[in-house]
Amino acid sequence: MSPPLSGKGKESGTARVLGSGASGIAELLIFHPVDTIAKRLMSNKAQISFSTAGPIIFREHATASLPKRFLSLFPGLGYAAGYKVAQRVYKFGGQPWFNDLINKHYKSQFNNTFGERKGKLMMQATAGSLTGIGEVVLLPLDVLKIKRQVNPEAFRGRGVVRIFLEEGTTLYRGWGWTMARNAPGSFALFGASAVTKEYVLGVSDYSKATWTQNFIASIAGAVASITIAAPLDVVKTRIQNANFDAKVPGATVVRELVRNEAVGAFFKGLTPKILVVGPKLVFSYTLAQSLIPLFAKYV
Repeated sequence: MSPPLSGKGKESGTARVLGSGASGIAELLIFHPVDTIAKRLMSNKAQISFSTAGPIIFREHATASLPKRFLSLFPGLGYAAGYKVAQRVYKFGGQPWFNDLINKHYKSQFNNTFGERKGKLMMQATAGSLTGIGEVVLLPLDVLKIKRQVNPEAFRGRGVVRIFLEEGTTLYRGWGWTMARNAPGSFALFGASAVTKEYVLGVSDYSKATWTQNFIASIAGAVASITIAAPLDVVKTRIQNANFDAKVPGATVVRELVRNEAVGAFFKGLTPKILVVGPKLVFSYTLAQSLIPLFAKYV
């Protein structure tokens, strides 16, 4: 979840960007391999067994030495860095901004509909959903990252500038499915986190939550978010990892997935993603909260 930052003015805003961006880079270097594994499992259309897991995960490096196999899990790191840093900065600053906007203009409507306590939770969740929908502007970087992870042949030796010039709006393929995934996913992330703090931990002022309380709430929110968004995430990934010149409608992906792989395929890669949620959120949250005050001393 986004850390509740309370700094005011340009300097604290700059510190927020620098701190959240740095935490995104550090998070990326540690967790990018797990994300690659999850993406490759989701993109695999065959049955997975112990004997086939290696070739699916490591591709042509399945029989290579351990160091080479590990390094093979870092494809598309440059695109991933651009995407992750931009995403973290946007997430950390976007959700509180949307929440302030809703509080300023629609607080009475939420309170009249849901009551004061639940209205506050719904505003947090709705702000998260709006943030998730707006995240579609970062889609090209996400598309390039996924293709480098699961379909590097699609690049055919082209650089990022040439790809942007040649492919254009093709890089926004799957934007509708991305928004459909992000809206409920971000709603669940911030909503479940707020519910956990409010009803389970008894925290009414979220900015005063302790590290342990943020840890517990973040895990609850992230697990809820990833689980709810998993089916749409699989569809989005399959649309995006196709070759640039291939136009695969989402409905076709869903139909073929159900016919060939059964409904359970909608949750492929869910376990690795959930297993990484806890340490990833604890790491990025703690690091961001440590770096932002540090940067605030200088900027």
